[in-house]
Amino acid sequence: ALYALLAKSGIKSPKKRRRFTNHRRRKRKAAEGLLVQLDASPFGWLSDGKEYHLHGGIDDATGQIVSLYLAESECLEGYFQTMHLMLELFGIPVSLYSDRHTIFFSPKKDKLSLEDQLAGKRVNLTQFGRAMNQLGIQMIAARSPQAKGRIERLWQTLQSRLTVELKYHGIKTIQQANPFLREYIPKFNARFALETKEESVFRTVPEGMCIDHILCVIQKRTYDRGGVFSFYHQHFQITEDKDLPRLPPRGRIEVLVSPYFGLKASYQ
Repeated sequence: ALYALLAKSGIKSPKKRRRFTNHRRRKRKAAEGLLVQLDASPFGWLSDGKEYHLHGGIDDATGQIVSLYLAESECLEGYFQTMHLMLELFGIPVSLYSDRHTIFFSPKKDKLSLEDQLAGKRVNLTQFGRAMNQLGIQMIAARSPQAKGRIERLWQTLQSRLTVELKYHGIKTIQQANPFLREYIPKFNARFALETKEESVFRTVPEGMCIDHILCVIQKRTYDRGGVFSFYHQHFQITEDKDLPRLPPRGRIEVLVSPYFGLKASYQ
């Protein structure tokens, strides 16, 4: 065996061998799109010796990669871009399964007492949670890394395979890596994804829905009679379009922020 030959030559496996721990495996979902596991993996993905975070999603039923996005750290924008590619390539899943990172769930969620819950008190959604709510995606929190074992095993596979592919194709920067990952997903899936008897339940993005206006940061602000509002110690004036109705003298707006379209104001 190749492993025996390498070991005999003094070349150790990069994967640490540890004693097997028995975990009860959860059955796969019956149909593609019912559940997508979402996570990010810190690793030296590129050959520069630095650690980057690969954000990604794996379909629970088929084991196929539905999205990959590389960023300098685990961040909201990384997950927004992961979702953007997933919606484009596959559609809207029924539910997402993730850890309890504060990007996904408010840390105050578990601090509500039973009396508070019975009184109808709710914790505000995170920006990511709000976006998933708008898309009609249910979010489920995993209690342990073993609970989302499929994506944990995917990271192990990609740490061996993807790093070699990136190096072979001369990918040295994040800017080069992300377009490559888009092309890598179907090649990986063609080799490793499973088939299901049930039809896919990924939903098509409704016509007229602007994904960019959902997968962004949204905050509420009040504007004055001159259409001016304050946002992070700066003042902005709303520009009106002659084809749109005039805004009332004072009102509440939503401010949309994205590195792709900048800053926009939305009224009702």
